[in-house]
Amino acid sequence: MSKIRVVHYINQFFAGVGGEEQAHIAPELRTELPPISVQLQGQLGEEFEVVATVVCGDSYFNENLEKVQAELLEMIKGCEPQLFIAGPAFNAGRYGVAAGTITKAVQDELGIPAVTAMYVENPGTDMFRKEVYILETADSAAGMRKALPKLAKFAAKLAKGEEILSPKEEGYHERGIRVNFFSDKRGSERAVEMLVKKIKGEEFETEYPMPNFDRVEPNPAVKDLSKAKIALVTSGGIVPKGNPDHIESSSASKYGEYSLEGFTNLTDETHETAHGGYDPVYANEDADRVLPVDVMREFVKEGKVGSLHEKFYTTVGNGTAVASAVGFAKEYAQKLVADGVDAVILTST
Repeated sequence: MSKIRVVHYINQFFAGVGGEEQAHIAPELRTELPPISVQLQGQLGEEFEVVATVVCGDSYFNENLEKVQAELLEMIKGCEPQLFIAGPAFNAGRYGVAAGTITKAVQDELGIPAVTAMYVENPGTDMFRKEVYILETADSAAGMRKALPKLAKFAAKLAKGEEILSPKEEGYHERGIRVNFFSDKRGSERAVEMLVKKIKGEEFETEYPMPNFDRVEPNPAVKDLSKAKIALVTSGGIVPKGNPDHIESSSASKYGEYSLEGFTNLTDETHETAHGGYDPVYANEDADRVLPVDVMREFVKEGKVGSLHEKFYTTVGNGTAVASAVGFAKEYAQKLVADGVDAVILTST
């Protein structure tokens, strides 16, 4: 009996090419398997054969989505796989987006079973959980020993056409799909039992979990703008020319803090955008279109605003995990408070 052919997708780091400094590498196909693919082969067992590994740099993938998908699909198709596995990507944002993107493309375009794995807060999870199977993992590669066997076991079931059970039983992220089941108790009885447990403060599990939305209460309005110190913050990726801190064009892992002293206007000689989620032409021509320093300086001169804070904070919102964004904000919010800022204008794109 012939073995089930498998192609594995990984990024430049797990391929052993390098870290962030090698995130620009173009897609390549390897028949000499990297160590992680060898480990995956071991977990899959003798019924499967990992025939090739496809590799791409995280930045290159996210900055060339359509081109990369086409190139990778051609490479994968040429291997005649019967199963495709991507990752695990853990909480690496750009890797997660890439893994989700190519998993969906393989599933849709090549019509073969495909699966990936990543952490719940990886932006790739929210982007693709309803369209492909995404196994749950820890937030870092320290969880590889648990993630790889779990991914291999699930992938094997998928390839063999076995019944896929609930997310809780199989360990994949919920996909928003509801499945009918038979219960030995009527719905009314189950509902009353849950209500009684809730009243008693006991643990219970709802049959209809609701989404959890983050609610942010607005602060009181600024009483007198003419005396207020205003700061500019943006998720539009405006940075000094050359992007000195190398903020990523998507799934940003950092934010930048830069001075506005001496600037009454941001020009194409001094500033640019690092953002990879919108056409950068107009922002690069005049960064004030995203970070309105020129208008704020005018407002200060006219007495409409007390003063402009001489530092601005910036990151890229494109595909960035909510948890990362919250972490950035908590950090620089403390700095803004310490600097006596009264209010912030937060611009996006």
